[in-house]
Amino acid sequence: MNSGDNNMPGMAAPPPMHHKMMMHMSFFWGTHAEILFRRWPGARGGGAYALALVFVFTLAFLIEWLSHSRLIKEDSSAAAAGLIRTLLHTVRIGLGYLVMLAVMSFNVGVFLVAVGGHCLGFFFFGSRFFKQSTAASDLPPLSC
Repeated sequence: MNSGDNNMPGMAAPPPMHHKMMMHMSFFWGTHAEILFRRWPGARGGGAYALALVFVFTLAFLIEWLSHSRLIKEDSSAAAAGLIRTLLHTVRIGLGYLVMLAVMSFNVGVFLVAVGGHCLGFFFFGSRFFKQSTAASDLPPLSC
């Protein structure tokens, strides 16, 4: 075994790294970001970046809609209502984790649209600006 060989005898060498993208560890502005998926939107340009921002905004908006909606009918059985609430909770938490992972790209635009989606969603569905009813939603509030 020569001194330049770092592999154990009989072990295959690790595959070479052809593509390395720098992972940002602080907030940055720019359209060259990876949000949720590998190389998406990446270097595809402003249109793909704008689509990614719309996607994150929509996810945050849907979380607020699910958090403040009444989707279970009053005459539903307890078992059916329980299953529906569990499904709605699962979807809401899954969407919340997706938004969290998108924000972890440390892109300022992604952060702003996530906050904006939550803000606008709460304004439409959680505030009393559009409805005077104080009826509780099907799901308990999200705790941060």
